[in-house]
Amino acid sequence: MKSTLRKAVVFGATGLVGSHLVQALCEHAQYAEVLCFNRHAVVNDHPKYKEITSTLTDLKSFAKQIVGDDLFICLGTTIKRAGSKENFRRIDHTLAIDIARIASRNNMKRLLVVSSIGANESSSNFYLRTKGEMEQDMMRLKIPQKAILRPSMLLGQRKDFRIGEEAGKVLMKLSSPLMLGKLKKYKGIKASDVALAMVIIAVSEPSKRLFFESDEVREIARAGF
Repeated sequence: MKSTLRKAVVFGATGLVGSHLVQALCEHAQYAEVLCFNRHAVVNDHPKYKEITSTLTDLKSFAKQIVGDDLFICLGTTIKRAGSKENFRRIDHTLAIDIARIASRNNMKRLLVVSSIGANESSSNFYLRTKGEMEQDMMRLKIPQKAILRPSMLLGQRKDFRIGEEAGKVLMKLSSPLMLGKLKKYKGIKASDVALAMVIIAVSEPSKRLFFESDEVREIARAGF
């Protein structure tokens, strides 16, 4: 592990994974600053925590501030919450890609993105196809080190209650003991484990691996630093 201190830039810091990620980054000795771009101000008195509030509708206005060593993108919504497929794609694909492109132009060294299990640009499922197209566009960017995490259903307490998701979590917990072998990656995964794995991958020795499936993410988090 290199001793040079890093600056992390986080988008999606207030979400289920993002909130755990910010905490993990602030607590890690290798990070001197954690800069978060949030739509609304967040109370965080950690000395490493910095914040820029923006609606994120005009990235060009603060493109010069998207600078640092490691870019973490944890953006994500649902079609229902977004209001339409078009709005969902604008957040989960277009916004994420536009941010990463700016980071690439600003010579950021590492890119870590939360995608989804089953992401596939050829999928007939709109959600999975959008995630897959986002992955493919991320791979084309000239950022030296990239990692795309594909978690299964995220487990944890969200700030906003989603009844369908909560019901899914119950079913996931009941069926988890049956998910063995190739089915392991479909088990629900704690959002805190996804966040921890992102930090571990970022500070580990560079790897040619691009994709990390949900069961692999869980194992990385449990192994720790």
